[in-house]
Amino acid sequence: MPGLLIVGCGGVLLVAVVVAVWAIGIYNTLARGKVGVEGAFADIDVQLKRRHDLIPNLVETVKGYAKHERETLEAVIAARARAVSAGPLDEKIAAEGGLSAALGRLMAVAEAYPDLKANTNFLQLQGELTSTENIIGGARNGYNNTVQGYNQTLVVFPTNLLAGLFGFKAMPFFQVDDAAQRVAPQVKF
Repeated sequence: MPGLLIVGCGGVLLVAVVVAVWAIGIYNTLARGKVGVEGAFADIDVQLKRRHDLIPNLVETVKGYAKHERETLEAVIAARARAVSAGPLDEKIAAEGGLSAALGRLMAVAEAYPDLKANTNFLQLQGELTSTENIIGGARNGYNNTVQGYNQTLVVFPTNLLAGLFGFKAMPFFQVDDAAQRVAPQVKF
């Protein structure tokens, strides 16, 4: 009888060790996924900072030519301020979407001023901003792919059994939520 008790305790201990190793594996998978998402957003954040730094120079250049476009210029400045001071990740994503829309309107305004379009400083800033926007687009795509993988891991069985217990939550995608931001600005010559 004592031999069966030892075998029974050994079996329970073995099951407990297997469950613990399984839980640790799931935790580590989720932790790596979360770190990957945060790293992917950090790649975007570097370019967003560059964009934030370019905007004041672009606004000042446009200001000299488009004095009566004050509302558009103020909207860009306000959107930049919201983007720079945004807090959590979902707040940053929303603020950056608003900034993208305001920049689109600014570029449409700039098209109405032939002297401005010919200004070397404006052309250089516009080129840098376009390059930065392209880099942000690529980084945003990488971020969204990473988020998709992480979020899928959260919801599949058996990971979903422990994800909530460990405090892991779905991460937001970097996307345009406002339908008005999806519409390209109208440029008229």
